[in-house]
Amino acid sequence: MNPGRSIAAQGVWGTRLGHYWRLVRADRPIGIYLLLWPALWALWIAAGGVPPWWVLLVFVLGTALMRSAGCAINDYADREFDGRVERTAQRPLAIGLVTPREALAVFAVLSLLAFALVLTLNPKTIAHSFVAVALAALYPFSKRHTHMPQLVLGIAFGWAVPMAFTALQNQIPPVAWVLFAATVCWALIYDTMYAMVDRDDDLQVGINSSAILFGRHDRLVIGLLQLVMLALLWQVGQMAGRDVPYLLGLLGAAGLFAYQQWLIRDRETAACFRAFLNNHYVGMLVFGGLFADYLAGSL
Repeated sequence: MNPGRSIAAQGVWGTRLGHYWRLVRADRPIGIYLLLWPALWALWIAAGGVPPWWVLLVFVLGTALMRSAGCAINDYADREFDGRVERTAQRPLAIGLVTPREALAVFAVLSLLAFALVLTLNPKTIAHSFVAVALAALYPFSKRHTHMPQLVLGIAFGWAVPMAFTALQNQIPPVAWVLFAATVCWALIYDTMYAMVDRDDDLQVGINSSAILFGRHDRLVIGLLQLVMLALLWQVGQMAGRDVPYLLGLLGAAGLFAYQQWLIRDRETAACFRAFLNNHYVGMLVFGGLFADYLAGSL
């Protein structure tokens, strides 16, 4: 065996893996966080506290895998547009570092790995996982057919909520659907902020978004959605019997929503992107309140 050829081959594969790493946005984990927080909210409520470690591990790993798979299929769907949008012009598929076939293969492999994890759970959760994959694949193409692709994204990101309840309770009680609705509202909030960053480019290339649909009313609609989300999360707390620590978490989230409104006041691109990123801390505060509430109840 030629040592030089072996080293060269390793270098080539290392480079390709680096391209795949960027394709699935592993270097930008914000999407994993935004998908993971609602899953954790649901797991803690469904379990009445800390969930079984294996179920928790399946959802954490499954969330990371499916978000990564979603990035791959998103770039495949947007391969004709990304090169014409400033924020996405340097993505690996847009500049030819990854081929469309490779992107589809990455999507398929990651989805199968996530499905292998789900196979360790009960039949209802396995059935719901097919919906999750379908939603992940549908979202990128919805930008061409609806002005509200963010709603499709919200349903896709929120689907972890009913799956968490079926995994732990083998049913989807009313509180799960209220939490699901809150999660969909949240996705509409942060992804509209995200779409505000690309609004001018999206108009030029013909991609639809909620930011374009809402137009000059974008801040007002986001504000109303923030109020609706907080109201739904408050109702979740009432239905789940939560107390002061949880409400303090919601209060903190409300404060961050006010800060986000201040950031997007002039619709400046960098500020809108910071507002989008800030939603990670909204999810963290809600979970922190929930975690503290269940912990206090167990003492």
